[in-house]
Amino acid sequence: MKKIFPYILALPMLAGGIAHVVMPEAYQPMIPSFIPPMLANILAAIAELVVGVALILPKYRRMGGLLFMLLMIAFLPLHVWDLFRENPAIGDPPAPAIRVGVQFLLIYAGWWVYRNYD
Repeated sequence: MKKIFPYILALPMLAGGIAHVVMPEAYQPMIPSFIPPMLANILAAIAELVVGVALILPKYRRMGGLLFMLLMIAFLPLHVWDLFRENPAIGDPPAPAIRVGVQFLLIYAGWWVYRNYD
C-alpha cells in the first residue's frame, strides 16, 4: 500500500489540473464571486499539476505530500463555505458535510505521505 498510495493521491490531482484547463466551467459553482474564475482555474490547475507530478517522482514525493496537505488546507474554506450556502455546489445535504469530512482525511493523507517518505 505504501508504494501505491502516492499514485492514488496523484491521479486525482493530475486529472483535476487538466480538468481546470479543459472544462473550467465545471468548477465555476465552487469559486466565490470575489475571485476571478479564470485566475482561480489557472492557479488551481498549476497547483494540482505540480502536486501530482511531485507525488509521482520519488525524489519529490515527500515534498509532494506536504504540498498536497497544504493544498487541501487551502481548499478547506471553499468546502466549508459551500456547506453553509443555500444551494451547495457539491450537491444536496448531506453531501457537502461529507465533503468537509473527506477534506480532513485528505489533509491527513498528505501529512502521512510527508512523514513516511524520505
